[in-house]
Amino acid sequence: MNYQTISDIYEANDKVRAKLKGIVGNLSDEQTNTLPDGEKWTVKEFVEHISIVDEGIMRISAKMLNAAKDNGRKSDGSAKFSEDFMQKIAGSRDAKFEAPERVRPTGTKSIAESLAKMDETREKLEELRPLFESVECADVKFPHPAFGDMTAHEWLALLGGHEARHIKQIENVLAKIK
Repeated sequence: MNYQTISDIYEANDKVRAKLKGIVGNLSDEQTNTLPDGEKWTVKEFVEHISIVDEGIMRISAKMLNAAKDNGRKSDGSAKFSEDFMQKIAGSRDAKFEAPERVRPTGTKSIAESLAKMDETREKLEELRPLFESVECADVKFPHPAFGDMTAHEWLALLGGHEARHIKQIENVLAKIK
C-alpha cells in the first residue's frame, strides 16, 4: 500500500472493483450458490458481505469527514496513514478474521443486487471525495474491530484492501467448484 494522494486510493479501489466485477459478473447461479467443503461462505455471500462493509465504511467516513470539517483544518489532498495502521495492515495479510454479526451476509441477495448496492455506495463515496481531499482528518477516528482507531483516509484504503482480500477467497471457492 503506497498511496500518496486520495486520488491514488480512489484509483486503486476502482481497479479492485473492476476485478471483482470481472470475476463474478458472468457466473452461473450454481457457481454463486455452491458452498464447497471447508468454506464458510458462497461467492454470492462474499459479494453481499463486501456490499455491506462498503456501505458501512462510506457511512463511517461521511461522519468522520463532517466532524473533521467542523474542526476547520485544511488538507492538501495527500493520503495520510499512521504508522500503527500500516503495521497492523502489514501484519494482517494472512490473518483469519471472523466477521461481526452486523456485516455477515444473509444469503438472500443476488450478485446483481449486491453489485448494484456497491455501485450506489461508490457514487456516495465519490460525492465525499472533495471532503477527503480538502479536510484534515488525522484527529478524527473511528474504531475498527480488528485494527483499532482509524482515520477516514485509513478506512478508505481499507475498503479496497478488504475487497481484494475477498477476491482471493472468491477465487479459491471458484477453483474448488470448477
